Amino acid sequence: MPWDTNDYPSSLKNLDTPVRKKAIDIANAMIDEGYKEDQAIPIATEQAKEWYENADQKERNQMKQASDENLKERDEDASDSRPELLDKGQHVVSHEDGWAVQAEDAKQPSDVFEKKQEAIDRAEEIAENKGTQVIIHKKDGSIQDKKSY
Repeated sequence: MPWDTNDYPSSLKNLDTPVRKKAIDIANAMIDEGYKEDQAIPIATEQAKEWYENADQKERNQMKQASDENLKERDEDASDSRPELLDKGQHVVSHEDGWAVQAEDAKQPSDVFEKKQEAIDRAEEIAENKGTQVIIHKKDGSIQDKKSY
């Protein structure tokens, strides 16, 4: 991630060039804001199609001619990809919709589950892949358990 005009989800391949570029730009912004890819792609696609319908010819041409550098500038300026989180442990915490998996110091959870065990399983999977730890919290926020990988 981020996507560009050479590497993007296959679901965008049949879109006209300006629509595809706009969808890539919107999807990248949504991912930066914490959306999951499977949520961002369809939303970005619909928003890009709507943008195309409402844009004037000048805007369409500008997007068609936009290079990957222009699309990536926003991502570099945003600095929200947060590579520093790769070394952080995963926390399983109570959430209004159940139980959340959230990297330490992350702005928002990566996943939310109805059942605590589902959140623990996901956090363990992430921590094992990253070689970090899982910190499982009780509903009151206190630490229930820690596991290192």
